[in-house]
Amino acid sequence: MKLSVIGTGYVGLVTGTCFSDLGNDVTCIDVNQAKVDGLKKGIIPIYEPGLSELVLRNYEEGRLKFTTKASEAVPEADVVYIAVGTPQSDTGAADLSAVWKVVEDIAPHLKEDALVVVKSTVPVGTNAKVFSQLKELTGRECNVASNPEFLKEGSAIDDFMYPDRVVCGVRNKKSEDMLRQLHAPLLRTAKPILFMSPESSELTKYAANAMLATKISFINEIANLSEKVGADINDVRVGMGHDQRIGFQFLFPGLGYGGSCFPKDVRALTSLSETLDLEPRIMRAVDDVNVHQRASLVRKIDAYYGGKIAGKTFGIWGLAFKPKTDDIREAPALDLLQYLVEKEAKILVHDPEAMENVQAMFGDKIHKYCENVMDAVEGVDCLAINTEWNEYRTPDFAQLKTKMKEKVIFDGRNLFDLEDMEKTGFSYFSIGRRSLECG
Repeated sequence: MKLSVIGTGYVGLVTGTCFSDLGNDVTCIDVNQAKVDGLKKGIIPIYEPGLSELVLRNYEEGRLKFTTKASEAVPEADVVYIAVGTPQSDTGAADLSAVWKVVEDIAPHLKEDALVVVKSTVPVGTNAKVFSQLKELTGRECNVASNPEFLKEGSAIDDFMYPDRVVCGVRNKKSEDMLRQLHAPLLRTAKPILFMSPESSELTKYAANAMLATKISFINEIANLSEKVGADINDVRVGMGHDQRIGFQFLFPGLGYGGSCFPKDVRALTSLSETLDLEPRIMRAVDDVNVHQRASLVRKIDAYYGGKIAGKTFGIWGLAFKPKTDDIREAPALDLLQYLVEKEAKILVHDPEAMENVQAMFGDKIHKYCENVMDAVEGVDCLAINTEWNEYRTPDFAQLKTKMKEKVIFDGRNLFDLEDMEKTGFSYFSIGRRSLECG
């Protein structure tokens, strides 16, 4: 099929590239000329494992193209995907201004039998509004479907190519048949393609992300309780996870969730409920717990040093909100960095991918951006770990001792075993477990 994908952000670029890799003729459209020029040269604006190679291969083989002009691609497209960003507005609701701009731009160019698919994460009812807007602009009833994405940063290509399920919101058999044909190569392992109303598909996306966010906030509340009562959250987690009704996924304590999806989607669902005069008690609590949890290391460090931070040197491992991404949106590390900057501490940081983004935000307020992980602990009073990159899981503790001024570690991701840490001679503070203080 011939596809046009509007938007080359995380969702649009992954979607367009993967569909081209399946043999479709795909043109990705973006208003940013510099981004489009870069993509043509193989410059990828985001970090996602395997994406750069996939983009380059399909571009060179002619299946994947990039342009800034809808008029160049939309007229020939069988399917037009809307995959622009829907950031959180000041009210907490999704900002759909980019969606409406796309609708205006594509309307003059849509061929009569084209299918418009809303891929962006949008509030319930958006599909119906897109349908109405296109009818007004074109003078005819256009086919409009919804196909929410369920991509995890760091494993987006696998998530696209080997989905748990494909969710499609459709209003007629023609749209269903086109989406079934388009997704057929992804469903050879008997994974289902689920057809439902557009409203149900829109709500499914929010409900799924909100459920996962709820599990994270719940286990973090239990972790905080574990510290107070002398329990070990890892034992509690294992005891819970073996219950098949609960499972282990998203049941890891830490510094909460961040990134572009969970925080925004939980708040958007909250906002939607409020506009319908419903009381979103669980969603508000999930968000409140997460915001509080992100500052866990701040509170632990502040308590340990009695607030006397000025002049001390801190090594920071991990800046991205999760491993395998350079995304720092609502990352817990930002809370810690802001605290240390305000307290006039000296800061050394390391992250395999996110340092450039943090440098754009903090600049020279951070003393050193270290390319080598061990350079970030040279002469520090303590080490704080925010992201569970594999590079941090098995450090040479003997080398750490020689490099660090004081032997203190604050671990926001519970990377190390407590019994092993007792043998190292480090003071060690983690989440939901007893503290180790070595004189």
